[in-house]
Amino acid sequence: MKSATGADRASAGDLLHLVRSGRATTRGALQQVTGLSRATVGQRLDRLFRAGWLREGSGNPVESPLGGRPSVRLEFDDAHAVVLAADLETRHARTALLTLTGEVVAEHGWPLRVDEGPEKVLDEVGAGFGELLRASGWPADSVCGIGLAVPGPVDSGTGRVVQPPIMPGWDGYDIRGRLRRAFTEHAGAPTTASAPVPVCVDNDANLMAYGEQRAHYPDCSAFALVKVSTGIGAGVVVDGSVFRGIDGGAGDIGHIRVPGVPGSAAALCKCGSYGCLAAVASGRAVAARLAAAGVPAASGSDVRELLAAGHPEAVGLAREAGRQVGEVLATVVTLLNPGVLMIAGDLAGTPFLTGVRELLYQRALPRSTAHLEIVTSRLGERAGLLGAGALVVEQLYAPERVEARLAALGF
Repeated sequence: MKSATGADRASAGDLLHLVRSGRATTRGALQQVTGLSRATVGQRLDRLFRAGWLREGSGNPVESPLGGRPSVRLEFDDAHAVVLAADLETRHARTALLTLTGEVVAEHGWPLRVDEGPEKVLDEVGAGFGELLRASGWPADSVCGIGLAVPGPVDSGTGRVVQPPIMPGWDGYDIRGRLRRAFTEHAGAPTTASAPVPVCVDNDANLMAYGEQRAHYPDCSAFALVKVSTGIGAGVVVDGSVFRGIDGGAGDIGHIRVPGVPGSAAALCKCGSYGCLAAVASGRAVAARLAAAGVPAASGSDVRELLAAGHPEAVGLAREAGRQVGEVLATVVTLLNPGVLMIAGDLAGTPFLTGVRELLYQRALPRSTAHLEIVTSRLGERAGLLGAGALVVEQLYAPERVEARLAALGF
């Protein structure tokens, strides 16, 4: 902290970050790490206490690194606000009310087609938020931020989706503004609020990866998640941060061409090209092949139900799809050298995973897979929600945002 900010520049936001990360949890430890004087630390902590963001722990005092009387432990007060999160899929939506530490207070899921357009979809999401708040008893003004996961590439600077193949009508749409209005209309948030509620929008695979990595693999410095549902996408977390590329297009592996796959030349993808991985190995592609064989299936969720029932043809096609995805992932693993490769989504079961492993270990160099864990999702349907909530909290309580928010609150 001394070398990063200088002893005279460690802000209230820096102190909050040190407490939240566990690096320094007493006044004495904060002085030692930052080089600030006791009086300056006290002044900056006072702002955080008045905002309700810090509290004194109820445990026994701890020894001070500066000597003298034992110090009271400081804690981030996760009860001063809540976060709303939503995860949109092609045919389904899920909303949740979360604490600042990611615990689910309330959640709800319902059928909702993303191709019905942003106006209708986001209005329904806002209505879902209102229902969660009323059911849980939290007032609208307790919400410090909203997170939204969408099945398309997102420009993180604007929060707008960019040419999403399976989200017609969403390209360039002001998602943040519309969702904020829907929240206000349905949750009863005051329209004269001094600052509008922040809205964070990101790709669903990114947020799933972020949620899974933080919850179960925090020590993994290179983590990759592949979601195989209606489409195919990947999220990558490097050194604790989502890697998005220059404009949010990183991880869009569903549109890598796979010319060696039988029938790929005639497989038309939603993006308009032929032979994309998503056109031959996604849940939609497997469902289409099952339907052509006389098995009732129209989507990835239908395939998931067939796999759960052990349907032999679905099992065989899922394993074949896993092999096709595994061939692409051999390149991904060679390029990224992740410690964990997680498979998630409708097809993330034993048959698909077996196919992935077969081709991945066959095609990738042993050096790339020597320390690789290939696993399935541990958070399940909540992964995107928890990732969205975590992203909101990390952004709102980042040191550079804390100062501006304290000033807006008058502290």
